[in-house]
Amino acid sequence: MDDYAHLDLDEIDFAPVDHAVERLALLTLAEAHDLLDLLLTIAQTDGPLSPRAERFAREIAARIPSKN
Repeated sequence: MDDYAHLDLDEIDFAPVDHAVERLALLTLAEAHDLLDLLLTIAQTDGPLSPRAERFAREIAARIPSKN
């Protein structure tokens, strides 16, 4: 498993949330695969967001292990 100890979570700009809610710092592998599937679906629609979705899908796919 990757070692995320080098990440300084205080340096990451997270979206604002209610302070009573605890946020996860990183996606789980399953969440990353779900996000990748969603981005690939959007990329195949030839809509206005498809180029960005394709770019983000490639970036995420390069950083996570395959499902198989």
